[in-house]
Amino acid sequence: MCSSTLSFNRTLIRLFVPSILFSSLRMSTFVMTSLSSLPFPSSHHCLVSNQAPSPLQTLPLISLINHCKTMEEFKQIHSQIIRSGLSGFLAEQHRMVSFCCTHGQGDMGYARLLFDEIPEPDNFMWNTMIRGYSNNSSPEAAVSLYIEMLARGLGPDNYTYPFLLKAFDRQMAIEFGGELHAHVTKFGFCTNPHVQDALIHVYSISGEMDAARDLFDKSPKQNSVLWNAIISAYNRSKKYEESCKLFAEMEELQVEPTMVTLVLVISACAKLKNLEYGAWIHRNIENCRIMPNLALQNALIDMYAGCGDIMTAWTLFENMEAKDVISWTAMVAGLANLGQVDQARELFNRMPERDIISWTAMIDGYMKANRFKEVLEIFREMQAVSVRPDEFTMVSVLTACANLGALEVGEWIRVYMERLKVNMDVFVNNAMIDFYCKCGCVENAFDIFEKMQKRDKFTWTTMITGLAINGHGEQALDLFTRMLRTSVRPDEVTYIGVLTACIHAGLIEEGREIFSSMINTHGIFPNVCHYGCLVDLLGRAGQLKEALETITNMPMKPNSRVWGALLGACRVHRNLEMGELAANKILELEPDNGAVYVLLSNLYGKSNRWEEVGKVKDLLMQRGVKKIPGCSLIEINGNIHEFVAGDCAHPRNEEIHAKMEEMGRDLMLAGYAPDTTEVFIDISEEEKEDIVYKHCEKLAIAFGLLSSPAEKKRGRAWEREKGACEGEFVRGSQRLLQVRVLFVFSGRRPCSLKALKVSTLARRRGSLPASGGSKRSDGSLPASGGSKRSSGSLPHWVGGKSVL
Repeated sequence: MCSSTLSFNRTLIRLFVPSILFSSLRMSTFVMTSLSSLPFPSSHHCLVSNQAPSPLQTLPLISLINHCKTMEEFKQIHSQIIRSGLSGFLAEQHRMVSFCCTHGQGDMGYARLLFDEIPEPDNFMWNTMIRGYSNNSSPEAAVSLYIEMLARGLGPDNYTYPFLLKAFDRQMAIEFGGELHAHVTKFGFCTNPHVQDALIHVYSISGEMDAARDLFDKSPKQNSVLWNAIISAYNRSKKYEESCKLFAEMEELQVEPTMVTLVLVISACAKLKNLEYGAWIHRNIENCRIMPNLALQNALIDMYAGCGDIMTAWTLFENMEAKDVISWTAMVAGLANLGQVDQARELFNRMPERDIISWTAMIDGYMKANRFKEVLEIFREMQAVSVRPDEFTMVSVLTACANLGALEVGEWIRVYMERLKVNMDVFVNNAMIDFYCKCGCVENAFDIFEKMQKRDKFTWTTMITGLAINGHGEQALDLFTRMLRTSVRPDEVTYIGVLTACIHAGLIEEGREIFSSMINTHGIFPNVCHYGCLVDLLGRAGQLKEALETITNMPMKPNSRVWGALLGACRVHRNLEMGELAANKILELEPDNGAVYVLLSNLYGKSNRWEEVGKVKDLLMQRGVKKIPGCSLIEINGNIHEFVAGDCAHPRNEEIHAKMEEMGRDLMLAGYAPDTTEVFIDISEEEKEDIVYKHCEKLAIAFGLLSSPAEKKRGRAWEREKGACEGEFVRGSQRLLQVRVLFVFSGRRPCSLKALKVSTLARRRGSLPASGGSKRSDGSLPASGGSKRSSGSLPHWVGGKSVL
């Protein structure tokens, strides 16, 4: 089939005339001059008369191939080679196959056609083809060709195995690594350092570092190639301490490091945040008799910036004679990781060239700084300049959508990834699960979870935690049991998710048993976060004495979060004495924690001790401590709007407050009375009601109700736990903004609230739903609020103006 295809190509090629080559403006003057000097008529006569062309006829065409920039140019030269009768010569065959296999614009399909026309390919040809498949991430094709080579009676040489093995991914390494190692031994290449280098690479990506180290230790000649291979293998396996130890061994054995060695070990220091060792290597580079090149300078900048020594990194960066995109990206990432996001953005804007890694570094910087709106803004900028995102970019963008509660934007991103065929690896799927859970769409998250062919422990943990925070505690525990049956070993984070499920479901006995099973079943010793969960579980159940005993008996010093869980429970259950103890402990650890002063003030207010309330507020003012105001975000038709408590800055402020008054009247008629006992200021009842109505969540909900009924609304809020009704607001029988809070409505009695975060969703319903944490009648998960976009439909902000 291949032969007939090439014969057909030859028929077409004969229709070409030499002038077609001269029409290509991209060909250099040298190329056109050389081509014009070819004696095409006499060469064609050679083809007809079977006379061999002379070397003078062959050389110019070979030189022309070196100057090709595209496959179109190559095919034109190939046509002249055929017409000149030179296609059967080994030199032309080598050069043509090599171009198709190794050039950036090459074509492996065309290379295979050329290869199949060669009656007896030599080792160079076979190795070049194997190398081509390796470079094109086709390890299966490379192995198939290797087997074909053996079947045709030709043995491998020194270059075959390095080309072949370097192409392997993890799955190929697991399946064929050991077998090919046996082939290496059989054919006598087990002592070749480059072959050993390739084998170490294969064992490292398959996770068999013991086998890789054994291969290195048994090598009779440990030259710099092998040292670099094993250090690189440890870096790849994220065992950076071993990389540094090996470099120290090299020093002891007086093995001269290469530039590659220094780059590898400095990169390991960057991952370890080992500034001292990295700086020592930097100071001793001159002793290695190595002139620093761009790669080494970039590694040093990345190390210093990653370790927090931004001034040294900046000095190196400024003194570089030539900078590439990696140099700029290292500085941008370093500034962003230190929280200096604005400075990172300034440097990013100055970059002469940006690649996907640069954009992802900037996006990741905004994400780590919790500036989620900027994440979406810069993602839109990246799209505007047609930079294709990868899976790492999308994880950060999805995380931003999750924290904003931007369901519509996140669902468009899901369609966008499918359209671009972004690699939906386990990390992207985990981010999707987290996104849907934080938006309250548990069913969508569970659908992704069930369809995943490969799950890691983080997948299980994310789904368990998502069920927990959405009020599905029992389902979360069921999923944890299912996880254990699949032999996936839970870790510390998994247990935090499971304990959180017990907290939200009020499962005290189950929580105690799970806490005990950490040590008894899995040998995981609880850390301060697990003790904090246990204290929270006991405190919410009113078992304050046992909660305090748990803190007292902790094997480590309790942090402010542990004491904060107890203080919050004391406020709910009005235990003033224990609450004062917890507050004092927190202030010893964090004297500038404004939330503690507020909680303590509220605790005094509940006990009608207004004098102490005043003292706490005076102390708050004297120390200059400021409480971070609550913040709510609401998504309306893809737009993100932000509100804080008492906010009057919105352009539609008057309409919003008028809507809130209207909502208040409707709620009063429906039997709701605001719980002013949560306003711990000695003022009139009317003033307290006014404060209750101006919570940031209510501002966001009022603005949502002002919008068109057809528009989708979704919001998130970050604020302390309240007793005022933040629950469900009914507007006639047309719309319902459902806030993810569990409450009991009874006549004109105030609502009881059990929630930490709020997520609102506009739905068309005619009656109040049941509590958000209940199961459906069939026992399955409740339906999610998120609706899927039709494939290919885009939010209006994508590729156009920003709405953020």
